[in-house]
Amino acid sequence: MAKLQPVRGTHDLLPEEARRHRHVIDVARDWAERYGFAEMATPVFEFTEVFNRTLGDTSDVVTKEMYTFNDRGGESITLRPEFTAGVVRAFISGGLSQNLPIRFFSAGPVFRYERPQKGRLRQFHQINVECLGIVEPQADVEIIALAADILDALGVLRDCTLEINSLGDAESRVAYRAKLVEYFSGHTAQLSEDSRTRLQKNPLRILDSKDEGDRAIIVNAPLLADSLNEASRAFFDGVRRGLDMLGVQYNVNQRLVRGLDYYTHTAFEFITTALGAQGTVLAGGRYDALVETLGGPKTPGIGWAAGIERLAMLLGDPALVRKAIALIPIGTAGEARALKLAHELRRCGVAVDLAANGNISKRMKRADKIGARLAVFLGDDELARGVAVLRDLLNGAQREVPLGELIETLAPAPAAAPAFAPSRI
Repeated sequence: MAKLQPVRGTHDLLPEEARRHRHVIDVARDWAERYGFAEMATPVFEFTEVFNRTLGDTSDVVTKEMYTFNDRGGESITLRPEFTAGVVRAFISGGLSQNLPIRFFSAGPVFRYERPQKGRLRQFHQINVECLGIVEPQADVEIIALAADILDALGVLRDCTLEINSLGDAESRVAYRAKLVEYFSGHTAQLSEDSRTRLQKNPLRILDSKDEGDRAIIVNAPLLADSLNEASRAFFDGVRRGLDMLGVQYNVNQRLVRGLDYYTHTAFEFITTALGAQGTVLAGGRYDALVETLGGPKTPGIGWAAGIERLAMLLGDPALVRKAIALIPIGTAGEARALKLAHELRRCGVAVDLAANGNISKRMKRADKIGARLAVFLGDDELARGVAVLRDLLNGAQREVPLGELIETLAPAPAAAPAFAPSRI
């Protein structure tokens, strides 16, 4: 029988890696809440049209990377390759336009069929934020500041550089598109096949090409900054002033673009060389025309996404939080008493590991491995005297506690009442 392996481009999150993964999400969730973002989740798959209409039929994601299939009802379904389109679809189908502004935080898996490499998988995970309904530069500043605060809280901001650019408004992009068509038309024979197709449909996408021949031509392509009108320059100045006021450091990269038509004004990326070749760990931009592209009302928006796997690779080992209690019964009577005690403590909100197998040495090693803060010994001698022995696993201090006082000693204060009553349905 062949050796079982995960599907190429997928990866098991075993406990140690899952702890780092969860740490990234927990930190991001905490900071998103501080900025007023509410957590939400969309289905892991959508009707294919949701992504075709938003990502465009010339994007690499749509043409080469989407996992698309027909379900049993004949509908074309796609596993989400990114969050933004699904979040905007939920905004429209949920009728949320009366609740603006809206700030959403999400986390979960996304899927792209591409060549697996370091920090890049076919099923990977992202943290994602979207802000809808604010047209002023304030939203751009806050959402970039949120990204910087999350990276700083994770301890990786020092390894990252923020690059920003202005894509201008629709008028500016029309002027820039004309200059690009004129420039690249003079190099048609040297362009890759993909870029020749994009020249007719969306020349801005050529600027994202990874083809070496294309890159050599792109070096001398016109800059978008030269096509910005006064309104676009003023908007970008407002973003820069806000970032300067908050002390968020950045570099202006005039080659940083987004090829999709609905993107406007601010584009940004946090990049790092700490993973080897320069790589993007977080990227986003303003998309004031996206909601309309999907059939919704005119609604400004801005958002970003970050790869959890890449962020986890940048982390040092997160400190193991010692919060569990290891119950170590010795003898038949101790095992029975420990089983009941573990159940009572868990109902009081305490994490308990009931270590009933192996010798004392092995059980103590397990307690240390799981990060237990206390070990509680329940042996025949202790039970006969009506006590349990508590050992602090950080400093080795040991003391006896009467059995009748164990719950009060080990359990935290009672939690507050739930925010809403349980359903009676």
